[in-house]
Amino acid sequence: MRIRAAILAALLWVGPAAAQSDPAEAARHAAQLLEQAAEALNGAEGARDRVRALTEIIRAYEAGLAATRDGMRKAAIREAQLTAELRAREKEVSRLLGALQTIETTSPPLLMLHPSGPLGAARAGMMLADVTPALNARAQDLAKDLEDVRTLRQLQQAAADSLAEGLAGVQKARTELSKAIADRTDLPRRFTEDPIRTAILVSSTETLEAFASGLSEIAAGEIAATNADVSALKGQIELPAQGVVLRRAGEADAAGIRREGMILGTRPRAIVTSPTAATIRYRGPLLDLGNVVILEPQPDLLFVFSGLQEVYGEPGQVIPAGSPVGLMPGASPEIGAILSTSGEGTGTDRSETLYIEVREGGRPVNPEKWFRTDKDG
Repeated sequence: MRIRAAILAALLWVGPAAAQSDPAEAARHAAQLLEQAAEALNGAEGARDRVRALTEIIRAYEAGLAATRDGMRKAAIREAQLTAELRAREKEVSRLLGALQTIETTSPPLLMLHPSGPLGAARAGMMLADVTPALNARAQDLAKDLEDVRTLRQLQQAAADSLAEGLAGVQKARTELSKAIADRTDLPRRFTEDPIRTAILVSSTETLEAFASGLSEIAAGEIAATNADVSALKGQIELPAQGVVLRRAGEADAAGIRREGMILGTRPRAIVTSPTAATIRYRGPLLDLGNVVILEPQPDLLFVFSGLQEVYGEPGQVIPAGSPVGLMPGASPEIGAILSTSGEGTGTDRSETLYIEVREGGRPVNPEKWFRTDKDG
């Protein structure tokens, strides 16, 4: 429950509302998310379902790191804005400090003297009474800005430690997840893969359509029937990874090529999970698609995910919703690159692409018929 709460909080925090939040508060909240993920990782050893626990921990880390990136970039931008504003007002600050110091160091009897006599002194006193509150208010505003700059700088210094710990933590969780998956023996199977038949099918097909239509050939025997049905989830299934939709089905890319599926931009090493309970029909390299995972949530429905670096599970296994099926390629960026504001708003932090295709009754259909795509990643 703690991990699910952390994931939910992180996803809400890095959504549209976060753009309006205070940078310092956003950074502090992100640090809390990373701390929660670290605590959960320390307690994952005794988890009843270790694979699920580690999967949720990785998702929590990913959400916390994303929030940290956004929060610290906002903090750096705000600190730069305040510094520029203060530099632009150096003359004003100097005059203000001079006036305040004069008022502060001049003795009361001298303040009452005026060349024009008592009447001039009275008028000057009235003017001073009007000006002094404004000067004090301006001084307080400047003091607050300076304090904000100090706070934001302290947060940026602390961010390096938080990010280093978070990156190390998520890497440890990924390593432990790979081992936990290798040790898992409790999943039901609908068939056993024949590696020779699989190799023949892979080498003899030239299209994803042809490969998908021949999937039944890779089984060593009969494929057990299933009455699984996810049709009630149509249009509401969560995407398999945290990311943003870069290209929808049928949209042309820079080369004018149109594909039947959608392309999701993810961060490097993002975890990819099964969005529903499903049978793994295939996992491994295929054509020019890189590593591919093909899931069957129900008869005559296939979810195809391609572009992964690592793939998990074995063909024939029936996995529950949320099970990890792979990791995206890439390397985690250096801390300096994460904190850099040069790529702010360009999407360069989502440098990896996951291709998602849905095949229904042997034919490709728009993935948005099944997947919910109106959420920020």
